[in-house]
Amino acid sequence: MKKPIQKGRVLNNIKDHRKAAGHTQVSLADAVGATRQSIIAIEAGKYAPSLELAFRIAREFDVDFEEVFQFEG
Repeated sequence: MKKPIQKGRVLNNIKDHRKAAGHTQVSLADAVGATRQSIIAIEAGKYAPSLELAFRIAREFDVDFEEVFQFEG
């Protein structure tokens, strides 16, 4: 019998990196090709970005992916 898959959630510290980099939500969204609403939802933990967007965000901050995003299982 298969074990049920437990859902996890993606955590992030985008807000801290964004403020340290001097970005507003709008300027970060523009830099990574997203909308301000997406950045707001991601920061609030209400939306997990696609891998592509997550990597673009980490690259914008010039840090490793794991410094911005974590997975809580």
